[in-house]
Amino acid sequence: CTHYLFIVVVAVNSTLLTINSGDYIFYTDWAWTSFVVFSIANTLMTIVGAVYYLTFTGVPGTATYYGLIMQVYTWVAKVAWFALGYPVDFIVHPMWIPSCMLLDLAYWATKKNKHSLIFFGGVLVGMSMPLFNMVQLMLIADPLETAFKYPRPTLPPYMTPIEPQVGKFYNSPVALGAGAGAVLACTFAALGCKLNTW
Repeated sequence: CTHYLFIVVVAVNSTLLTINSGDYIFYTDWAWTSFVVFSIANTLMTIVGAVYYLTFTGVPGTATYYGLIMQVYTWVAKVAWFALGYPVDFIVHPMWIPSCMLLDLAYWATKKNKHSLIFFGGVLVGMSMPLFNMVQLMLIADPLETAFKYPRPTLPPYMTPIEPQVGKFYNSPVALGAGAGAVLACTFAALGCKLNTW
């Protein structure tokens, strides 16, 4: 029962994280900066739970199943917010499944070696999530245009849309998110493994 409760809590948190990240991506000039935070936060939400379940069951494919559950929760949240009047492009839902598949692959290819899972799987997830998420961002409407088209009456002053500044992080949020994610994801993966030994 505890294990199912854990996966529900993480999945729900992932949808809340998605909504909050969407706020910052669409309504500030810090889109690139927030994308990096978005990448690291989503990497944490993904890899801790996925590694926990993967090492708990010992069955390659469990991480992908976990990612699927997170994806479904996120889609449900997006539909709910759309029903409340938000534009479709407002909620940027992360792509969890491809990175989880890479995690499964690392576990399977190293014959269920936990340390290889931490290092190889961590790096793969950390580097892939920013890439998949940025590809998705490129396919949706222009964020600034969306922000001006759908102003929210309750928008706080610090989130009022303004023209973006150029050159933040050398205009490479994917590289920065992937670099930080690759380093931190190994620690996150180790935490997921550690949860099974308590």
